[in-house]
Amino acid sequence: MEAVTEGSWGSLPVPLSPGVLRALRELRFHQMTPVQSATIPLFMNNKDVAAEAVTGSGKTLAFVIPILEILLRREEKLKKMQVGAIIITPTRELAIQIHEVLSHFTKHFPMFSQILLIGGRNPMEDVEKFKEHGGNIIVATPGRLEDLFRRKADGLDLASCVKALDVLVLDEADRLLDMGFEASLNAILDFLPKQRRTGLFSATQTQEVENLVRAGLRNPVRISVKEKGVAATNTQKTPTRLENYYMICKADEKFNQLVHFLRQHKQEKHLVFFSTCACVEYYGKALESLIKQVKIMSIHGKMKHKRNKIFTEFRKLPGGILVCTDVMARGIDIPEVHWVLQYDPPSSASAFVHRCGRTARIGNVGSALVFLLPMEESYVNFLSINQKCPMQEMKPQTNVLDLLPKLKSMALADRAVFEKGMKAFVSYVQAYAKHECNLIFRIKDLDFASLARGFALLKMPKMPELRGKCFPDFTPVTVNTDSISFKDKNREKQRQKKLEQQRKEREENEGKKKFIKNKAWSKQKAKREKKKKVTAKRKHEEGSDIEDEDMEELLNDTRLLKRLKKGKISEEEFEKKLTGSQSRLKAETVADTESEG
Repeated sequence: MEAVTEGSWGSLPVPLSPGVLRALRELRFHQMTPVQSATIPLFMNNKDVAAEAVTGSGKTLAFVIPILEILLRREEKLKKMQVGAIIITPTRELAIQIHEVLSHFTKHFPMFSQILLIGGRNPMEDVEKFKEHGGNIIVATPGRLEDLFRRKADGLDLASCVKALDVLVLDEADRLLDMGFEASLNAILDFLPKQRRTGLFSATQTQEVENLVRAGLRNPVRISVKEKGVAATNTQKTPTRLENYYMICKADEKFNQLVHFLRQHKQEKHLVFFSTCACVEYYGKALESLIKQVKIMSIHGKMKHKRNKIFTEFRKLPGGILVCTDVMARGIDIPEVHWVLQYDPPSSASAFVHRCGRTARIGNVGSALVFLLPMEESYVNFLSINQKCPMQEMKPQTNVLDLLPKLKSMALADRAVFEKGMKAFVSYVQAYAKHECNLIFRIKDLDFASLARGFALLKMPKMPELRGKCFPDFTPVTVNTDSISFKDKNREKQRQKKLEQQRKEREENEGKKKFIKNKAWSKQKAKREKKKKVTAKRKHEEGSDIEDEDMEELLNDTRLLKRLKKGKISEEEFEKKLTGSQSRLKAETVADTESEG
C-alpha cells in the first residue's frame, strides 16, 4: 500500500475520541504523517497490519492511537487485572519512550492503567506493582514479559489476565528477531489469545519478519511508506532531510578529528556511536577529560541499573554528547539531535541507516557523519547501492591538535584508563573480525600499529590476532606497565594484595617438579610412545633411512604398551621391561660397532 499523503486528524474515516484529540493538540501533532494516515484507519477497523516506514516517520502514534480507540470501543470495560493491549519492543530505552508517549494520552482516560515491564530492576517489584495497580496496557521488553508469565508461584497469574487481550504490537520487529528474542516471543505468543489484532512495525522488512507475519498475523494488510519525490523511486531508507557525510582519515588521526569536530559544535546535541561497550567506556572517559563545558554521558548494553536514568536525563538536555553503542540505534526518539557521529561503522548496513535515523526525525533537518579508514572508502559506494543512501565527503580538518599524548598521560597516571584502553582495542579488533561486510572490512588489511596509536596504547596487548606479528611503526613506552597504579586507592590496595598473593605462590612453587594435573604417569608415557610410533611410521612411509635397530626398539616398545593397556602387565613391569629392552639393544649396537672396527 503506497502513495498515502498526510492529512488532518479530523479527515480519518473513523472519528477519534475527544480525549485523544486533546492529547494530540497538547503534543502539537496537528497533521498525520503518511504512516499514521495509512495505518490508523485499518488498525481501528480490526485489520492486522505489517507496516514498514523509514525511521523517524511517526510509527509510535500509528499504534498508540488505535490501541486506545479499540479499548474505548470494547463492549465490556476492562477490569483492573485484565490486560487489553501489549506493546513489545527490543530495548528498555524504546520501551520507556513508548510508555511516556502513551502516558500523555492515558492521563485523559483514567479508566486505563498502564505498566512498564523492563529489565534493570527487581522482577518482584513489577509483580507487586501489577497486583496493586493492574495493567490494562503493558509496554515491555520480551525477556521481562516472559519472566512474568512464568511467575505464577509469586501470586501473579498473567496468563489468565491476558485472556481479554485485544491488541498486540511488536515494535521494531526486525530488531526483536536480530537480538535473539525469537524464543521469548514464541513463548509469549503461546500465552496470548488467537482472537486479537496484531501490528508489526519496522523500518525494514527482513525475511525473519516475513516469517513472523505469516505465523502471527491473519490476512495482514501490508503498508510500505516511502519518502516523497526522487527518493521514493530509489526506495531510500534514510529521511530526505538528512545530510549524510563521510570522512576518510587514518586510524591514528580519527580521535583528534572527532574531538576537533565536537569542540567546533559545542552548543549542539550529538550522538557518538562506537562498535563495542569497552570502546564507549574508554572514549567516553577520554572525551569527558578533553571537552570542557559540555555535558557528556555514556550508555551501552552492559549497563544494568544506570541506563534508564542516563537515557531519560539526556533526552531532556538542550545540548550535549551521548557516547553509545547500537543499543541507541533503533526507534529511539531523542529531541533535536543535530549530529549523529559514527566513529566506528556499524556491523551491518541496516544498522547504519538506523543510527542516522536518530536525527532528521518527523520533518526536521539533521546531519550524520561516519569516519572511515582509507581502506574502507568503498563502503560509501556499497551504502549508495545497498541502502540507497547518498553521501557527501567531508575533508579532514587541517592543523588539528594532537591529543593522543594527553590520552597516554592519562593512562600512565591511572591504571583504570590504561586497562580500559587495552580492553577497548581488543574488543574493537574482535568486532571488526565479525563485520557482516567483510569484503570491505578485512581484518588482514588493518594497520594494527596505526590503530594502537589511535587508541593511545602504552603497549600492544596479547591477543590471537596479533600473534607472530611485528610492529616497527609502534613504539611502546619504556615504563613497566605493572608499576602503573589505580587512582582509586581501594582498587590499588586490592591489586597490591593480589600481586603479593601471586608472588607468594610463585615462591612456593619454585623448585617443585611440575606434573600434569589429573593425568596418570602411564598415560603421559603412553602419549609419548604413541607420538614416537606415529613419527617413525611416517618416516618409514616417506622412505627415510631409519635404522633397523630403532625400528625394532619402537616395535618392542609398542608391544609392551599394548600389554600395559590391556592390563596384562603392571606399570612397574612396563617400566622395567622397557628399560631392559632399550639397554639390550644399545649393548648389541655397541658390540656390532666394535666388531666392525
